[in-house]
Amino acid sequence: MVETVQRRAWWKFAIVTVPAIEILGGLSGWLSNSGYGNPWFDGLVKPFFMPPGWAFGVVWPILYALLGIAVAMILAEPPSAKRRNALILFFAQLALNFAWSPVFFGARMIYPALVIIVVMVGLAALAAGQFRQIRPVAGYLMLPYLLWLCFAAALNSAIGNLNPGA
Repeated sequence: MVETVQRRAWWKFAIVTVPAIEILGGLSGWLSNSGYGNPWFDGLVKPFFMPPGWAFGVVWPILYALLGIAVAMILAEPPSAKRRNALILFFAQLALNFAWSPVFFGARMIYPALVIIVVMVGLAALAAGQFRQIRPVAGYLMLPYLLWLCFAAALNSAIGNLNPGA
């Protein structure tokens, strides 16, 4: 007799994961006074490709929603070693994501923040690859986030180079 393993409805998980990631991401930025309006950050020399402040307020909620949907799709899959490993990678990179703003904006540590974001990119890429193997759409939903992280790493690096000793 062959047992059929049924996927649970991912949207039921997304009802929790999307708001949780949005709230935690927003809280991380708010508590560390991230972005424009932070006197230390406002005083730094910015690279020519630095987006306006409002762009971050538009981009991050979209990216966090995509991450929430992607992880919900994986949580809806039947338990397996592959699923467990993918979730470990995902939540490790997410923890680094939430740590980045306090390190960069709160502690004003530009280069340690760069190390965090580079590791985050690697873990997020591995998580996306694992997600794609389990449920392709979930992996693809992480692509905009990966692209933005690469852009953010370039910004982080450029700000560090333009502001030695900041």
